[in-house]
Amino acid sequence: MIPVRGVDGQTIAVLGLGRSGMTAAKALREGGATVLVWDDNDAAREGAETEGFEVRQFTKQGAFDDVDLLIVSPGIPHLYPTPNKVIAAAMAAMVPVDNDIGLFFRSLALDGWEELDTPPRVVAVTGSNGKSTTSALIHHILTNAGKPAQLAGNIGRGVLDIDPPEDGEVIVLELSSYQTDLARALTPDIAVFTNLSPDHLDRHGGLGGYFAAKRRLFAEGGPDRAVVGVDEPEGLYLANQLSTGPSDDRVIRISSGQKLSGPGWFVFARKGFLTEWRKGRQVTSIDLREVAGLPGAHNHQNACAAYSVCRSLGLAPRVIEEGFKTYGGLPHRSQVLGEKDGVKFVNDSKATNVDAAAKALGAFPKVRWICGGLEKEGGLGGLTDQFGHVVKAYVIGREAAEFALKLDGVDKEICTTMEVAVAKAAAEAEAGEVVLLAPACASFDQYNSFEKRGEDFAAQVAKVLS
Repeated sequence: MIPVRGVDGQTIAVLGLGRSGMTAAKALREGGATVLVWDDNDAAREGAETEGFEVRQFTKQGAFDDVDLLIVSPGIPHLYPTPNKVIAAAMAAMVPVDNDIGLFFRSLALDGWEELDTPPRVVAVTGSNGKSTTSALIHHILTNAGKPAQLAGNIGRGVLDIDPPEDGEVIVLELSSYQTDLARALTPDIAVFTNLSPDHLDRHGGLGGYFAAKRRLFAEGGPDRAVVGVDEPEGLYLANQLSTGPSDDRVIRISSGQKLSGPGWFVFARKGFLTEWRKGRQVTSIDLREVAGLPGAHNHQNACAAYSVCRSLGLAPRVIEEGFKTYGGLPHRSQVLGEKDGVKFVNDSKATNVDAAAKALGAFPKVRWICGGLEKEGGLGGLTDQFGHVVKAYVIGREAAEFALKLDGVDKEICTTMEVAVAKAAAEAEAGEVVLLAPACASFDQYNSFEKRGEDFAAQVAKVLS
C-alpha cells in the first residue's frame, strides 16, 4: 500500500466504498488522517464499519464543518449530468474535492528514493479505446524483459494498493476519463493518448468535455514524454499543443494506417508492419501480422503505443518484439476463444461503443456479428464503413428490434439472448468466417458489466466447441 502523504492530523471524507474508495480510505488512515466514509449501499457501509471507519451522512447540515478534503470514487458524477448531492454539499462548504489518482501522484515518492540508482517511473495511459490492452501490453513487455513493473488503475489493482516500488520499477496505470477529470495531481513520467471517439458524453457534457478530461493528463503537470495517437483531430491537436516544433522528440506521434515521417519521432503501423521513424530515418520494422494476441488495425495502434513507451524506457526493438510475440491478450478484448471446422470465435465484449466495434469488425474479412445492447449517444453512423465485412448480424438486447432497424443493408436476425445468437451464428457460419461478439453498446440492459456479457458469450461458445 502507498500511504497518503501530507494528511497527518486531517479529517478526510471518502464518498463511495468500492475498490478504489476503500483502498483510499485505508491509505489515508495509514497516512495519519481521520477518515469518515459514506456509500449509499448498506452492505458497503457495514463493511467499512467492520474495518473501523466512521460512517457519516454528508448531506446533513454541517456535515463538512470539520472536513479538510473529500475523496470521490470515479463512478460518481461531480458536474455533469448533475453533481452528486454530497459533492455539491462539499463544494458549497468550500471543501476541496479529489480522487485516489490525485492522492497517488502526490504520495508516490517515498522516503529513500534519493538512494536508488534509478527512481521508479510512472506510465499513464488514457484514450477512448485500447487503454487496457496498451497498459497490459506495456506491463507484459517489461516483465518479459525482466524489468520490475506493476499494473494498476482502471485495470489490475487500485493505485494506492500497489506495493511500494523498488529500484528502477515502472508503474503502468490505465486511467479513464472519470479518473483524470477530477484528480488534482497528474504527473506521470510518460503519458499516452490512444485515440478519441464519442463515449460517456452525458458524464462530460459533450465531446469537448470528454476530450478535456483526457487532456488533463498532459496539461496538469506535464509528462517528460507524451505518446499521442494522431489519427483523429483531437490527437493531432494535442500533439501540436505539446510540441515545440517538428524536431521535438518529447512527443512521439503514433498512427494505425498513416505513414508518418519528418525530423521528429514517429511510430506507425501499415499493412501489418510496425515502423519506428526517428530523425528522418527508419529505425526498425516489426511484422505484426502473425502476433496472435494483437489482431487487427486497432490492436496494431495499441502495439505502436506500447512500443513507443518501452523505447522511451530504454528497451531495444527486438526485446519489444519478443514481448509482442508472447502476449496472450486480455479477456473480452479481441479474445480468441477457439475454432471449429474453420470457424473462429472471438470475444470483444469490451467493444462497448461504435468506434471500438467498427475496429473489431475491420479486423476480419467475413464476420457473423453478435451485436446490440444499451445503445449510446451518437447513433451507428461510424459502423457503416465496416458493414461490408458482415455476413450476417445476430442482434441481442432488450431493444434488439429497434437496434436491428438501424443496420441498413445488413442481413440480420433478432435473437434477443446470447444463447440464441451464438447457436444460430455457429450453425450458419462457414469455414473462414468469424463469429464475433462486438456489441457496439453498453451491457447494462441485460448484464451487470461487459465482463459478464463476455463470460456468457464464452459459455455459449464452449457448448459449440465441446
